[in-house]
Amino acid sequence: MFGRASASNGSIAPAVTIENLQEGQMTVGRILAVKGHDVVTTQPHRTLAEIARVLADKGIGAVIVTGADGSVLGILSERDIIRALARGGTAALGDAVSRHMTAKVVTATEDTSVVSVMEDMTEGRFRHVPVLKAGKLHGLVSIGDVVKHRLAEVEGEHQALREYIATA
Repeated sequence: MFGRASASNGSIAPAVTIENLQEGQMTVGRILAVKGHDVVTTQPHRTLAEIARVLADKGIGAVIVTGADGSVLGILSERDIIRALARGGTAALGDAVSRHMTAKVVTATEDTSVVSVMEDMTEGRFRHVPVLKAGKLHGLVSIGDVVKHRLAEVEGEHQALREYIATA
């Protein structure tokens, strides 16, 4: 019924240092190295009611809609479900996911910079970005992941500067 794409390699992202920041190494791949590659997926024929239950049960905000070949067909978020309910009332809960999903999905790769993903999310007003590798779903980053990463990055910068000042 629902899938879970997984390709976790168990690696740990290196510490944030001034050198890493200067080299521009803060990428989506670094986020996935820490959080893993698990993604909740579904098929386009599932109903909004089924997906609403999955979102609630798993405490997540979106699922990726995939084809039989694992390609990304779309994304369905809590916001998409609310819009469907606003337009069609509770009858919309029986509709297929494909009718209400966002089909034009902005994606990233592991090499995409965190700054670029933040800009895309802000500009497009969305909170989830599927990560592709060789055209297939490889992971998912959310605005929460990006914020958590950015906070760790700022703390790392702060610590590196304190250490630099202490040795100067």
